[in-house]
Amino acid sequence: MKRHALTTRLWHWINLVCVVVLFMSGLTISNAHRLLYWGDWGFSRAQAWLEVPRFPDWMTIPGYYSLAVARDWHILMAWPFALGLLFMWVAMLANRHFKRDIATSGSEWRPAAIWNDIVQHLKLNFEHEGSKYNFLQKLAYGLVLGVFLPMMVFTGIAISPGMEPTFSWLVEILGGRQSARSLHFIFAFLIAGFFVVHLALVILAGPIHQIRDMITGGKQP
Repeated sequence: MKRHALTTRLWHWINLVCVVVLFMSGLTISNAHRLLYWGDWGFSRAQAWLEVPRFPDWMTIPGYYSLAVARDWHILMAWPFALGLLFMWVAMLANRHFKRDIATSGSEWRPAAIWNDIVQHLKLNFEHEGSKYNFLQKLAYGLVLGVFLPMMVFTGIAISPGMEPTFSWLVEILGGRQSARSLHFIFAFLIAGFFVVHLALVILAGPIHQIRDMITGGKQP
């Protein structure tokens, strides 16, 4: 049996491209107006809860300031990102990947078990018997797949000028258009933080082995 199912591998690499392009083009869009607000509207620094820095051109798509080009890239990648996430959830439920590998049990939430998991991580001991992932990995993947990525889709719909009139109820649930925009920004950087930690752990666990398994599927230990 493969360590990673074909559906997981396909989604992983397609999603990686989508997230990188969405994040970098999103930084260009952020540069157009760097103030974030809560509620339905906001226009000035006095109303903003945060002024984000201007991101340099090497971090953005395109590599120069163009709001129109950045929006084109953002919309282009938004569709495969959203449909890919839906595909992944259907696949995870159908092949039981979520129940078997990601869903946590009650015993894993015991403080002693969580602390032991943290200690093992700090010791760079990533071995775990009886399951594919340890508790912290399950928690991280569960949050990313079940909260961070879906929230990027929902908040993106809420702040899209073309979709906002149809999904006005979603804007209301999220607390207004500017709240949806702030949440979109927050979840984008939470995903970026996960990406950095995930990359660091792949390097510590053996990057060649990890990348090879995510391409070929690898074998169950």
